[in-house]
Amino acid sequence: MKKNKPQKILVTGGAGYIGSHVVKTLGEQGYSITVIDNLSTGNRDAVLYGEFIQGDLQDQSLLESVFSSHQFDGVMHFAGSIKVPESVKDPLKYYQNNTINSYNIIACCEKFGVDHFVFSSTAAIYGEPEIDLICETAAKKPINPYGRSKLNTEWVLEDLNNAKSSFNYVAIRYFNVCGADPAGEIGQAFPEPFHLINIACEVAAGKREKMAIYGQDYPTSDGTCIRDYIHVSDLATAHVLALEYLFENKTSTTVNCGYGNGYSVKEIISNVKEVTGVDFVVDQANRRPGDPPVLVANSDKIKKIFKWQPKHNDLKFIIQSVYDWEQSDTYQQWTRKRS
Repeated sequence: MKKNKPQKILVTGGAGYIGSHVVKTLGEQGYSITVIDNLSTGNRDAVLYGEFIQGDLQDQSLLESVFSSHQFDGVMHFAGSIKVPESVKDPLKYYQNNTINSYNIIACCEKFGVDHFVFSSTAAIYGEPEIDLICETAAKKPINPYGRSKLNTEWVLEDLNNAKSSFNYVAIRYFNVCGADPAGEIGQAFPEPFHLINIACEVAAGKREKMAIYGQDYPTSDGTCIRDYIHVSDLATAHVLALEYLFENKTSTTVNCGYGNGYSVKEIISNVKEVTGVDFVVDQANRRPGDPPVLVANSDKIKKIFKWQPKHNDLKFIIQSVYDWEQSDTYQQWTRKRS
């Protein structure tokens, strides 16, 4: 870590899947970390570094108390809801968690003079793009409340930056995040996993009887959705680089984060079967609402301006890390505590 670098960081949602991997990366690099998480989907045991505060981002008095007593140098905002089908069924939950609660945090930054903000955004803001590799300038036409609620927050950040030049942000638009900490210390721990690779690995491990493919009539090579799958540790590294970029350049930007490789649902399932050596049952089901056919990143920008060099761009490695995590003693301990 460079000398004299500002290092008091607030991480919202730091007990969640992505947030906890970022907290670990920050901690390993010597940052001073405070985590706020309401533990609705997060896991307290996943927070390996820093101070932990259990609380909700709707609680403005709590937020102001935390900001006034810590004098943060930067905020990294992960707290939010992320299930596309759920967002279609319960849109108000998504506007509350992803837009209004984000506003609460941003307002505290403005009030207490915290001028460096890293935002967990999503490729869902692009909707159904007409290009194979999505660049940051592609049209923003989200087709579900999840994507719209995240895009709203990007607009808030952009407008505050325009009004107050000292406030700067990086919005990182994720593609499909997957994998687990290669050291096996943390991983995905939702009570009901919804990531494709996690579900497939659970079936392979005998934790589920079977799984389903939701829709096989998409305009793709095999009829199933195509996604860009990025290992969570590479994504965590990208966030720390984004923070360093803000400290050093004091300039706002938005970047995609993916590998630029598209895999269909059928290809993922085939690879999981190959890696695990288990031939499991896969049913067919109707499309889920809000799923675009293809989302694959053009990540040239993040590689250029952050010097981001992913280490785990290997689908079989990603799958193996998930399979190993799901069978680890740590994961079993977390599951027992949850039940």
